Amino acid sequence: MPDLADQVDYVAGLLGIDHVGLATDFNHGGGITGWMDEGDAANVTAELVRRGYGEDEIAKIWGGNFLRVFEDAATRRTR
Repeated sequence: MPDLADQVDYVAGLLGIDHVGLATDFNHGGGITGWMDEGDAANVTAELVRRGYGEDEIAKIWGGNFLRVFEDAATRRTR
């Protein structure tokens, strides 16, 4: 888990929290110790909290950023 959180820290520091996102395939896991499948997603959140990420930042990481970009793309397509 620390390696995954280190990567989140790196990307957030490099590009900003608005450009970080995590997801799972819900079936087979990613082979990351502490996050083998969707049932372990709380472990990721706990590590992010431990590192000082707030509720709004975590919401962005867990889908908020994707939804923002998706909605923007959908709006642009209909213009």
